[in-house]
Amino acid sequence: MAHDHHHAPAGHGHAHAHGHHTDIDWAEMGPVLESQAELLAPLYRESMAWLAEETPEPGLIVDAGSGPGVVACLFAEEFPGARVTAVDGSGPLLERARDRAARLGVAGRFSTITGELPDALDELEFPADLLWASRSLHHLGDQRAGLAAFAERLAPGGTLALLEGGLPARYLPRDIGIGRPGLQSRLNAAEEEWFSRMRAELPGAVAEPEDWPALLTSAGLKPTRTRTFLLDLPAPADEAARDYAAAYFTRLRDGLGDTLDAEDRATLDRLLDRTDPESVYHRADLFVLDAYTVYTAVRPR
Repeated sequence: MAHDHHHAPAGHGHAHAHGHHTDIDWAEMGPVLESQAELLAPLYRESMAWLAEETPEPGLIVDAGSGPGVVACLFAEEFPGARVTAVDGSGPLLERARDRAARLGVAGRFSTITGELPDALDELEFPADLLWASRSLHHLGDQRAGLAAFAERLAPGGTLALLEGGLPARYLPRDIGIGRPGLQSRLNAAEEEWFSRMRAELPGAVAEPEDWPALLTSAGLKPTRTRTFLLDLPAPADEAARDYAAAYFTRLRDGLGDTLDAEDRATLDRLLDRTDPESVYHRADLFVLDAYTVYTAVRPR
């Protein structure tokens, strides 16, 4: 689970949970995805504390679209009485998840399922008391049907925690002293266009208004709460935050390059050039500000 960025092309945080990005080497991406998720650990821990208010002692927690298991292992740590199952389409990433669980001493309560969502959830031995789906749903062509499948795997009284939406991440001021001011806003607009194309090209794609509480209701669940969690790493950024920002801008340069004008492409090249004092590796004004929204809903008893 990467980190995931909101709409970053060619490496979105949970694209690995599904089969439409077949050109990505997830074994090679594993360390990058892990380091990104580790940077977000404080945000995830805060969201887990919030989830514990509603579901204090889940027996089984399922991470649907887990990637290399950083968040799944955090669940195992934050809920010491729970069993945790990480579900993902990438075998190499799940191998990293199992290795992480062993290092953290939670392997006895940790299992994995390799397969495409939502069908892989049929392999669960027990219904889930808490099912976490972090930006994996929007990689399913029919999100309404996907939510219904998630709901079916919940125990009566179980909670679905859906992380979708939020706000685009920001890393730099509007005017960074090179190129045309407003670079990030233009990148965000290009990301939105890419995201719409990605959704439209998914197998079985169904256009669906992103009214998550209404969709959760249509899946037979009772929406309960919504909260947005903030990742706020102010300038000057540390090395981990700089690497996080560099990975984001690299994906945009590589994935959106044809849609950007020459000046913005040149600015991205400078931002990613380690030898350039204006790069994200050296700038004093680099920060990370990101907002992640979680919707919860309960299966009626």
